[in-house]
Amino acid sequence: MKQNKRFEVFGTLTKTETVFTIDQKILPGTLVFEALKPFPGYYSDSPTGAKPVYMYLALEEQYELEDILRASQSVQLEFDMRFDAGKGFLQVFDTKYNVLRVRHLKDYNLLEKLQRSFSENGIHFLHKSKKYKDELVKIRIIKFFALEEIAEKIYQDSREKNHAYFEIPRHLKWEEFESITKKVKYNWVESKFDAALASFYYDGELHEVIRIYSDKIGLEYLIELHKLYLEKMK
Repeated sequence: MKQNKRFEVFGTLTKTETVFTIDQKILPGTLVFEALKPFPGYYSDSPTGAKPVYMYLALEEQYELEDILRASQSVQLEFDMRFDAGKGFLQVFDTKYNVLRVRHLKDYNLLEKLQRSFSENGIHFLHKSKKYKDELVKIRIIKFFALEEIAEKIYQDSREKNHAYFEIPRHLKWEEFESITKKVKYNWVESKFDAALASFYYDGELHEVIRIYSDKIGLEYLIELHKLYLEKMK
């Protein structure tokens, strides 16, 4: 890939988050999770500043990505403010939920209306009275990435502020990724960051990447962090 090339690709992102269920301002009887710390490696040590709101709405069944995107486009027309919705899976203990990941919804009062609108467009929500409080869960999101290559194998997210990605030479299992990330953070003296595993398919090849979140992201920051990850992977 040529540097500074912008492109959009399809891929997945895997992360852990602490979530809790909410029961107000939602479609009655549905199961809705909110992330306590959407980027735990960053916000857990950064008490100031408004945290992004990420919600995971449990679905009645697993829907095709195209169905969710099609419904999302229709629902978007009914709202004055923008939001982003995507397909995902949330695993808490031994239970896996199909979820609709919703972010950038700035008004909680719109949540029930959002759910009703998705239901009218064929995306139905799981009715379950289960409650969770501050549970660490694994989340896998299926999404499109809008990227710009700013250096060799390093990408800036063109849509999401403070998000960047860099390639790694092989696939990591989650436990290995967590272990390597701990080693990296122990040896990292710059500002804190949150990391997640991701991959995307581009130009006939699957690219394994790590997503970095920090409000201090810059080219030199990413180059040095990339080097450190590669070093700890050896």
